[in-house]
Amino acid sequence: MKKLITITMVLAFALCLNAQVTTPQPSPFSKVEQKVGLTDITIEYSRPGVKDRKIFGGLEAYGKIWRTGANKNTTITFSDPVTIGGSKIAAGSYAIFTKPGESLWEVYLYSDTNNWGVPKEWDESKVVAIAKVQSHKLPFNVETMSIDINNIRNGSATIDIIWADTYLAVPFTVPTDDKVLASINDALNGSPTAQDYYAAAVYYLQEGKDMKQAKEWMDKSISMTEKPEFWQLRQQSLIYAKLGDTDGAIAIAKKSLAGAKAAGNDQYVKFNEDSLKEWGAN
Repeated sequence: MKKLITITMVLAFALCLNAQVTTPQPSPFSKVEQKVGLTDITIEYSRPGVKDRKIFGGLEAYGKIWRTGANKNTTITFSDPVTIGGSKIAAGSYAIFTKPGESLWEVYLYSDTNNWGVPKEWDESKVVAIAKVQSHKLPFNVETMSIDINNIRNGSATIDIIWADTYLAVPFTVPTDDKVLASINDALNGSPTAQDYYAAAVYYLQEGKDMKQAKEWMDKSISMTEKPEFWQLRQQSLIYAKLGDTDGAIAIAKKSLAGAKAAGNDQYVKFNEDSLKEWGAN
């Protein structure tokens, strides 16, 4: 018994020696994951706070390169080649640095991500892209720095940086069109399904491509479908309208409207009713 008590005391003493105080990080880590088109994008950074300080033109001087965050380098990773600031860069990970200005910022993507802050020796050969963007003053104060991806479309988006009273958006493009067209070519030259034809037609509609081709694919999809859904008919009607076939668009939209009502989908009921009114249906 005495031996057991001794062992217990030794273990408790050892645990006390190894104990560490755990406190919150002053600039907590954050990770943003976003798909733009078919491209996966990840941003990892630490989020400093204002904490009653003057940030831009104060803590972060105008005209001086900043790590764009706190602690370890802020990084962005692209799964595909992208274009930013007029430069096409390869898929991979890059550090984000910025040079704040009173109204114009410079945003750098830097190929070396293993720095703790700004490199001691800045290497211009490692700068893969530079984007010059306007900053905007906010009518309110944002305490914690935030980086996000917004204004998302099939082939583009913006990297948004917001902190204190400042906001800027850095536009970039992704190779969605190339990838989609390649997949359309592969699928339709193989053994295409009704869904393949439908997806190809809807993409052409969304991107304003060849509407005659979109109509051909959509009609093929609908003909291969035993009972087309109201949302499929909705897209078909829009393609007909784009081609100027108003009568055809109206006839299809009425079928879509009936299907939406039967399914209890109020959103598609409104979509169709609005379009029918726009197209002058009786």
